[in-house]
Amino acid sequence: MPSLMASSAILHFSPSSSLLSRKTCRPSVFTAAHFPRSLTIKASTSLDYSNVSVDDKLAAPSKTNNWKWKFDDNSINIYYEEYEKESSEPPKDILMIPTISDVSTVEEWRLVARDIVQRVGKVNWRATIIDWPGLGFSDRPKIDYNADVLEKFLVDFMSAPDCPISQTKNDLVVFGGGHAATITIRAAKKGLVKPAAIAAVAPTWAGPLPIVFGRDSDMETRYGLLRGTLRAPAVGWMMYNMLVSNEKAIQSQYKSHVYADPNNVTPSIVESRYALTKRKGARYVPAAFLTGLLDPVNSREEFLELFAALEGQIPVLVVSTKGSPKRSKAEMEALRGAKGVSKFVELPGALLPQEEYPAVVAEELYGFLQENFECEA
Repeated sequence: MPSLMASSAILHFSPSSSLLSRKTCRPSVFTAAHFPRSLTIKASTSLDYSNVSVDDKLAAPSKTNNWKWKFDDNSINIYYEEYEKESSEPPKDILMIPTISDVSTVEEWRLVARDIVQRVGKVNWRATIIDWPGLGFSDRPKIDYNADVLEKFLVDFMSAPDCPISQTKNDLVVFGGGHAATITIRAAKKGLVKPAAIAAVAPTWAGPLPIVFGRDSDMETRYGLLRGTLRAPAVGWMMYNMLVSNEKAIQSQYKSHVYADPNNVTPSIVESRYALTKRKGARYVPAAFLTGLLDPVNSREEFLELFAALEGQIPVLVVSTKGSPKRSKAEMEALRGAKGVSKFVELPGALLPQEEYPAVVAEELYGFLQENFECEA
């Protein structure tokens, strides 16, 4: 479930049990879209989408590819999808990064990618969507995931000579959701990446447990116990199946705070996310996410400082959502008028507006692109 700054979570701790129950959620909605221009998706590996619904096929790519990430003696296949339309004009790249969550996936951005790419304007836009290591359709090795590891992955991907966006790495627009947006901005603050612009969609910085229970030494000890249990060979799968890898839990989480409108949580979305939880190594990143190891900062002050550091350097759009959980909403609202934020808008949705309301989000993001790049073309 998405990287919710204020994930509504209910947990009960006791000396003999780290966690007895938890509720969290996340949204999803696919709407039919009309694409008048021909589109191609570059890559090498064909996927079988014969069993998906008609609405899903509108967003599903026909081809995909993998990029090899070398990390700590691991060679990790990173899944990505590339969208572009036929054009004689050289493309300008957008990197779209999914919201970090228990069931993060490139699927969140597919309809937005198609919508933006098919538009006719002064710039020929191409979109690449990547899955994080340990999530989506990427490999999920048992490594010690934390915010630094994910930041390193992002930096390595954006700077690698063999990645699909290598030719435009210093002229790249990045769209990120939730923690993904904040990690991108943290890397930009450090000068590790130099995107031409960033759009932070429903940005968050705190995982489900720390935002509810805090980060004192006692709770950090409990988080460590829970994290260790989730990563353990046998009992870890049992706990993971109870907390995350079951369709009722996924549906409940999506309806409660991932999507703004529970009616948008379709059976196909729940089935898709459930399938992700059954992939080999699926529990390792959630173990880190739930317990706060993927949090890029530890306070609102640090959160605001990240954005402030980009003041006058690059355009930054912040997309807040009307239906976000209260705590998440408060952090998004803290960015309204904040230093370093070029533009702040509020759209329908909760923690996954790019998936629940793709047409609305695409319209706003395309307007941001026009404002900052169309006049230069």
